[in-house]
Amino acid sequence: MADGFASRDERAAFIAGLPKAELHLHIEGSLEPELMFALAQRNAVAIPFASVEDVRAAYAFSNLQDFLDIYYQGMGVLIAEQDFYDLTAAYLARARADNVRHVEIFFDPQGHTARGVAFDTVIAGIARALDEARDRHGLTSRLILCFLRHLSEAEAEATLDAALPWLGRIAGVGLDSSEVGHPPSKFERVFARARDLGLKCVAHAGEEGPPAYVREALDLLRVDRIDHGNRSLEDAALVRRLTDAAMCLTVCPLSNVRLCVVDDIAAHPLRTMLDAGLCATVNSDDPAYFGGYVNANYQAVADALDLSRAELVALARNSFTGSFLDADGQARHLAEISAYA
Repeated sequence: MADGFASRDERAAFIAGLPKAELHLHIEGSLEPELMFALAQRNAVAIPFASVEDVRAAYAFSNLQDFLDIYYQGMGVLIAEQDFYDLTAAYLARARADNVRHVEIFFDPQGHTARGVAFDTVIAGIARALDEARDRHGLTSRLILCFLRHLSEAEAEATLDAALPWLGRIAGVGLDSSEVGHPPSKFERVFARARDLGLKCVAHAGEEGPPAYVREALDLLRVDRIDHGNRSLEDAALVRRLTDAAMCLTVCPLSNVRLCVVDDIAAHPLRTMLDAGLCATVNSDDPAYFGGYVNANYQAVADALDLSRAELVALARNSFTGSFLDADGQARHLAEISAYA
């Protein structure tokens, strides 16, 4: 095995102890079937599944849209502030178990306000769980409001309006949902407004969409980070640009396999990204749907690509240097990684 690991178990133990951040996590995508059933019962919401096993059997996706169909269906059980608190607290407990020290969480308010759930209800529940994790466990966080790209820019503007009273709790805006046919350019004005409000900007680009979408995210949305970005590798000039800018890519290995972005984990381009000098990170995306939280993603790609100790450390370091922590916060975590490694 690479770099002196005597066994898979030894590498797994190293991954488990490695301090890390998660930068690409949709909180609605951490809704485990057990919690889905519990919330459906608590809120008297009918769901089209008879058992937890039925839900898991439905998680056989052939593309991004197949996944999104069930993703939006599942979030229908989230109604009250306590539901959003319970959802977030459950994820944070799993993150702590994986030795995640900092999280940057996406939430999709339009998926809730369209159902009559108030923006304030959504964010209040999420924020309460984040505050509790910080106060009890020292787990820091940033919250990123995502616009649903299959909806209009006008609807994104209305969502940003609703967020204005909460700007003290929101670090940035993002762009997710159906990528193909909805280029970043569609949201150029709302992203400019978000930047003027002092918010960071990120966008899903180059997952199913072409490298041109990554360029649009850079040039038109002026993003601080690219979510996914796999297809950037198809464009050598774009790779050089991303490398020169130290632009962070929030890569999601198990998600890529489950959504058929890559054929097999052994074909995942993560090592190619590292070899090219890209600031790649490992994240879980929608872990309840894709089969694993952060450590499971590290483990899967480390086993498949035989990643070395140095490569695993580089990924963990990238997760902090690519975060929205300030310089002192990043330095503290980087020192902990150095001490551990």
